[in-house]
Amino acid sequence: MKRFLTALIASILVVGSALGLAACASEPIIMANVTQVIDVRSASEYASGHLQGAVNMDVESATFPEQIATLDKNGTYVLYCHSGRRAGIAADEMKAAGFTHVINAGGYQDASNATKLPIVQ
Repeated sequence: MKRFLTALIASILVVGSALGLAACASEPIIMANVTQVIDVRSASEYASGHLQGAVNMDVESATFPEQIATLDKNGTYVLYCHSGRRAGIAADEMKAAGFTHVINAGGYQDASNATKLPIVQ
């Protein structure tokens, strides 16, 4: 039984990785390939500090689907929030809408480290 459970968990992890379900980017992000960095936090969180050049599209706003509809679905987008949870939700929504290159960079400090973009106010 223990071997079965171990094999099952390993299979789930392999499938999850293949489907791009990893929580956050753990490697440096090559910014030359990035179309836009998107802060998916609220406007007040964005105003308190965000990555240089990032645009704010609050994933919890009713207008989020309309905002992402204006973007090129073939572009490469780096998403971040406070911890990575909302960026994951936004990434899932974007992928469901037909976007093919979406990176959840996690929280804003992790995103700053991965992109080498400074946090500005």
